[in-house]
Amino acid sequence: MCRLLFVKSTHAFDIETHLSRFAHIARYSREYQGHGWGCGFLLNGSWVRYRNISPIWEDDLHQFGKTRLLIAHARSAFRDQGIVVENNMPFFDGRYMFVFNGELQGVRIRETGRTGAEKLFRWIRRVDRGHLQQAVETAVTRIRHRTRYVRAMNFIMADTRRAHVVSYFNENPDYFTLRIKQTPEALIICSEAYPGETGWQNLPNQTIEVF
Repeated sequence: MCRLLFVKSTHAFDIETHLSRFAHIARYSREYQGHGWGCGFLLNGSWVRYRNISPIWEDDLHQFGKTRLLIAHARSAFRDQGIVVENNMPFFDGRYMFVFNGELQGVRIRETGRTGAEKLFRWIRRVDRGHLQQAVETAVTRIRHRTRYVRAMNFIMADTRRAHVVSYFNENPDYFTLRIKQTPEALIICSEAYPGETGWQNLPNQTIEVF
């Protein structure tokens, strides 16, 4: 099980400010989140992606500068398998960044990809006919019908303007519920509220929404 982060702001912010809080969440999570991490952020209007096989709390988080849009993922590999940087998210296809947290047992779909999360990302892009939100909704419905058991299926799929967010789980709400904080200047969605901060709310289960 992994940890997710998305930040969108009207003004440029220091990336390290959010990543340091995210690293604290990952380091002290009840599930080990040290199988690598990655992030994507906007620089001069284009995506930059960074991935590292080391735990996020061991990396240099001051190296990234400022941005107005950030997405990040700390990985807990399923059964401690496939621990290579190529399996680290965000996955990126030139337009969309994708991060996933959850577990799908007995999935019956045909798609290429190194991991289940990558297969889901590619499947959504393949069924997209120019209306991504519809493709996301279709994918969630089909996954539910073609999976023996959905323990959890949380993901964020972002382009340079907005994020499509899905929260769906059948157990452990304390762990799988996404948290959201909105101010006039910024939107933050994270697997957990930042330590010591107020103003966070729970994103309801079975949410499919665009931010």
